[in-house]
Amino acid sequence: MKKFYSLMLALLVTCTVALAQSNYAKEHYTKKEVYITMRDGVKLFTAIYTPKDAAAGKKYPMIMQRTCYSVAPYGEGNYPARLGPSDIMMKEGYIVVYQDVRGRWKSEGTWTNMTPAIDNKKSKKDVDEGSDTYDTIDWLVKNVKFNNGKVGQWGISYPGFYTAAGILSNHPALKASSPQAPISDFWFDDFHHNGALLESYFFAYPVFGVQKKDTTSKAWYSMLNTNGARDGYDFLLSMGALPNADKYYKDNFFWQETVNHPNYDEFWQKRDLLRHYNKVKPAVMLVGGWYDAEDLRGPLAIYKTIAQKDPSAYNTIVMGPFGHGRWSRETGHTLHSNVYFGDSIATFYQRNIEAKFFDHFLKGNGDKNSGLPKAYMYNTGKKEWAQFTQWPAANAQHVKLYLSADGKLAMNQPATQGSVSFISDPAKPVPYTEDNTTTMGFTPHNYMSEDQRFAGRRPDVLVFQTDVLQDDMTLGGEIMSHLKVATTGTDADWIVKVIDVYPPDEPNHPYMPNKNILMAGYQQMVRSEIMPGRFRNSFEKPEAFVPNQKTEVNVKLQDVLHTFKKGHRIMIQVQSTAFPLWARNPQKFVPNPYKATDADYVKSTHTIYNDSYIDVEVIK
Repeated sequence: MKKFYSLMLALLVTCTVALAQSNYAKEHYTKKEVYITMRDGVKLFTAIYTPKDAAAGKKYPMIMQRTCYSVAPYGEGNYPARLGPSDIMMKEGYIVVYQDVRGRWKSEGTWTNMTPAIDNKKSKKDVDEGSDTYDTIDWLVKNVKFNNGKVGQWGISYPGFYTAAGILSNHPALKASSPQAPISDFWFDDFHHNGALLESYFFAYPVFGVQKKDTTSKAWYSMLNTNGARDGYDFLLSMGALPNADKYYKDNFFWQETVNHPNYDEFWQKRDLLRHYNKVKPAVMLVGGWYDAEDLRGPLAIYKTIAQKDPSAYNTIVMGPFGHGRWSRETGHTLHSNVYFGDSIATFYQRNIEAKFFDHFLKGNGDKNSGLPKAYMYNTGKKEWAQFTQWPAANAQHVKLYLSADGKLAMNQPATQGSVSFISDPAKPVPYTEDNTTTMGFTPHNYMSEDQRFAGRRPDVLVFQTDVLQDDMTLGGEIMSHLKVATTGTDADWIVKVIDVYPPDEPNHPYMPNKNILMAGYQQMVRSEIMPGRFRNSFEKPEAFVPNQKTEVNVKLQDVLHTFKKGHRIMIQVQSTAFPLWARNPQKFVPNPYKATDADYVKSTHTIYNDSYIDVEVIK
C-alpha cells in the first residue's frame, strides 16, 4: 500500500509540473500571428511569441524556427506547452518565432524537398530557403516591438535543414545558428545512404510527396493504409520489387522523383547544401546524436565543411548519446535501445551547452570567447563528455584492423592470402532488427545500438573480432572500410558494422527496457554503413561487377567517439542485406534498381579477402 501511495504521489507531482509548464507560455508570452511577404510575393504564415514584460527598456533577442511540420497550435489564443528549444530558454526570455515554410500548412507557395540553394540570384523570382530566411528576419527586426536586433535560429531534423540553409541568408541580424540533426544531402543522409534507399522510410512518403491545394491547418495527406499489418519486414518483403510500390505511390511526387533518379545526377546534386558554404557570418553550433538513425551525417558533414571553407568562422559541434532529436526532451535515465548512459544528459546539454551558446551570442557580447569548446563530444564507451579543440581530435592516429579469413580482427596484415564467403539471398534478407514492432514506424530508431547477436549467428553475416582487449582502446574520428571483394553476381551492397562486444559476466543495469536481453555478451552496435557496389567508383555512373573478379569497395562510416574498455572485444560484421532498413539489391546489375522486376533478384555468393581492412582513428 505504501508503494501504491508513493507511486500516486509521484504521478500527481509529475502531472502538476506538466500542467504548470503547459500554462507557462500563455501566462508569460503574448502571441501574434502574421503573414510575412517574401520578395516574390509569396506569403509565409508566422507565429510570434513575445514576453509580456518586453518594453523599450527591456528588449529581447529573437529565436526562430522554420518548419515544414506545422507551427500548431493555430489561433492567437492557443499556446504550445513549450516555446523555443527548451524550458530553460523559455523561462530565460526570448521572442520566439515559428514559421511554416513555403508550400506547407498555412503558408502559400509550392513545396519542394530540400529546396536547392541559388548562389547568384538574378531576380526576385530566384528564391530559396536562404532568401526566405533573409526576408523573414528583415521583416521581424523592423516590425516586432522590443527586439534587440539580434536573431538566432534553431531546428531539429527538417527544421535543422532550414536552419542550416538559413546560414546562407547572410542577414546581418542573424547572430547565432544551431542546425540540429540537419540533412545536408539527400543522397548521403536521411532517405538515402551513399545512394542506397532506406526502405524503412517507405511509410513516410505521404508526408513529403503530396502537394496541398490551399493554406490549411489540417493535414492534406493520408498515411499509407496497411490493412492492419504490423510487421514491416513481412509487409515490404511481400510487396516484392520496388515497382510494386506504384500501387501505393503512383501519384506521390517525391516517390516518383526518387524512382526516376537512381544515380547522383543533377536532381540530387543541386540539393547538396555543402557546396554552398563559403564565408559564414553567424556563430554556428551543429548538434547531433551518435545514435541518430535519420540524420547522423548532416551535423558532422556541415561542421567539417565550414571548418575547411571558412576556418575563421565560429563553428562548433556537439554530439551526444542520443537518438534523433532526443536531446530536446529530458527522459531522466538516458538510454538508447538497451544501453544506459547516465541521468539527465539532455538537461545538461540544454543548460550548459545550448542555452549558453544562444545567451552569449544573442544577449552577451557575442565575441568568440563563448566558453564552449570547438567540439563537445560524448564518449559512448566511457559514458562521459569530452572536449576537443578540433574534430577529429588532433592526437588521433590511424590504425588498420584486418579481416582475417579465420574470423580474427588483427592489427597486422595476414602473411598468407585467404578469403571467406557467404551466400546472399534477396528472398531471405538479414533483418536489421529483432524488434518487429518498430519496422512500420515513420523512421527507424533503436537499431543504432541494438544487440547484434541475432545477425552474427546467421550464415550470411561474416564476423571478425579481436581477442579480449588488455587495455582500453578509444576510437575517436573517422572510419573507412577498405574491402577487397568478389561476387558471383553483377551487383551487391556491402554493409559494415563496428560492434562493442561486452564481457560474458557483464551485469544488467537497473533500467533495462527489455527484460529478455542480457548485457552479458551484448554486441552493441557502435557504427554501421552501407555502400552499393554499383557506386564504388562513381555515384554518377554506376558500374556492374565482373563476376568472380576481385574488386575494391570502400565503405565510409560516420565518425565515432567510443572507448572499447579493457575486457571487451572489437567486432566487425560484414553483410549484404539489412532489411527493411535498406532496400534489397537485386544482385543482378540493372540500369535502374527501382525498376528491377522480381525476376531480377538473384542469389549470389560474396567473398571477402583477408587483405581487407578497417581504417580507424585511435586516440592515445
